[in-house]
Amino acid sequence: MPASIPPPKSIMPYFIKITSLLIAVSVMTNLYAADTDQLLRVGIIGLDTSHAAAFAKQFNAEPADPAMQNCRVVAAYPHGSRTIESSYSRIPKYTEDVKAVGVEIVDSIEDLLAQVDVVLLETNDGKPHLEQAMRVFRAGKPVFIDKPVGANLAEVVAIYRAAAKHGVPMFSSSALRFTEGAQAARSGEIGDVVACDTFSPCSLEPSHTDLFWYGIHGVEPLFTALGTGCQSVTHTGNAGMDVVVGTWSNDRIGTYRGLRAVKSGYGGTAFGSKGSLQVGPYSGYQPLLRQIATFFRTGKPSIETAETLEIYAFMEAAAESKKRGGEAVTLAEVMSAAEKSADELLKSF
Repeated sequence: MPASIPPPKSIMPYFIKITSLLIAVSVMTNLYAADTDQLLRVGIIGLDTSHAAAFAKQFNAEPADPAMQNCRVVAAYPHGSRTIESSYSRIPKYTEDVKAVGVEIVDSIEDLLAQVDVVLLETNDGKPHLEQAMRVFRAGKPVFIDKPVGANLAEVVAIYRAAAKHGVPMFSSSALRFTEGAQAARSGEIGDVVACDTFSPCSLEPSHTDLFWYGIHGVEPLFTALGTGCQSVTHTGNAGMDVVVGTWSNDRIGTYRGLRAVKSGYGGTAFGSKGSLQVGPYSGYQPLLRQIATFFRTGKPSIETAETLEIYAFMEAAAESKKRGGEAVTLAEVMSAAEKSADELLKSF
């Protein structure tokens, strides 16, 4: 996979600050063996999402996917959102679902951490993620944090900075990044990608920055195709739709359409110097879970931290543009504000 195009200079200082902290994490990766014969005990925090049950079922399948063998979910802590009804109302069902594949339900995150080697932080509500992740970081357990990393950009920045401070590898991604089309665009199959349009369902949750809650499933493949380097975004839309246009370096343009008024799948088109291709549709969790298993064994995420932060900055800038009536908002502006807010958040820890 070719290296991502570096972020523009205007936003680079904010990524450098995080990336420099992550140097310590690269040292930690030597502690994780690639030997698939060694059993890795996986713990789940948060049973308020279908991801938790689906991931546990696939990790504990017999026979196991060769890329996931000997990574077994052994324990789960159910909570989880306590404030979003659509999330916490599902905890009883998903608790029973994970118990059915041999997972022990524990009473606290501390109980879970004592029994596992690595963690899937699956809480659907991004608001508790910082507090939950801090416990995992202090225990020194590598962690996959499911979308959204946090409820706003400041929380996302704070979580990545805390992971770096504690020297703990972390990884986050939407499964839509690993669709065949998105990866083909990323690998250069259509040459240099100069534009990409993606779409996905885009339900909103008032406690979260708009696109963080569900729109990320369409934004992540947009960045998979185009790479980093987004400088500014503009937002237009209505109650049933968000349309976000990003301007990248080297005259690249990316568009994301989030749909609420109509039933929508996941997909889009990437345009390159050698042709175009479809970046969807959704192809299941398995490609993502293979990446997670590899991360658990090596301590090395398959996505650079700078790219994940830029994805969240794109979505935060889109929300800010919406507030300003469609005015262009730079990623550098929202990152600067998030850095300051992250400083305040981390004082509590």
